[in-house]
Amino acid sequence: MIAAIFAAEAAFWVFLVAGLAARYLARQERLSSWLLRCVPLVDVVLVALVAVDLARGAEPTQAHALAAVYLGFTVAFGHATISWADARFRYWFNRGPKPDKPAKGSRAEVLALWREWLRVLLASAIASALLLVMLAIDGSIVPGSAAEASQHPYWSMMSMLGIVTAIWFLAGPAFAGRGRVETDATR
Repeated sequence: MIAAIFAAEAAFWVFLVAGLAARYLARQERLSSWLLRCVPLVDVVLVALVAVDLARGAEPTQAHALAAVYLGFTVAFGHATISWADARFRYWFNRGPKPDKPAKGSRAEVLALWREWLRVLLASAIASALLLVMLAIDGSIVPGSAAEASQHPYWSMMSMLGIVTAIWFLAGPAFAGRGRVETDATR
């Protein structure tokens, strides 16, 4: 299952780069659209592999839990990642505008930190929902103690997601303040 997760991550980037290369280097809009539509299909294939593996009676593992996390983060960050890469390809290969980066300490930077953290929150929620579905299918019960939860791959992954989300909040928007309003003179 770990190999499938690595293959899915590699396929995500292969389809993304190939789609953007087809758009900006080969000027093949149809091919580009087709390749970029394949990006989310990678996640569907990964979920199908996990479902088949579990349906065959496989024991729940960290790899299954990691697949749920991968899917959550891909859904939450996928579009933003594609937009980020598209802006850079457009700039590098199509003489497009230079991608914007908010000024340090600006209100735009603070808003970007909040958007990023909300994506992390969404990714964690999606992954946790998938893990709960996997728990229900598996027939697992709610653990009686923290020690018991830490031994189960799905429950321990949900705990880890909570920790990561909290740390991301503290390292990102928690202490960013409101940011300063930029004027033409401060740019």
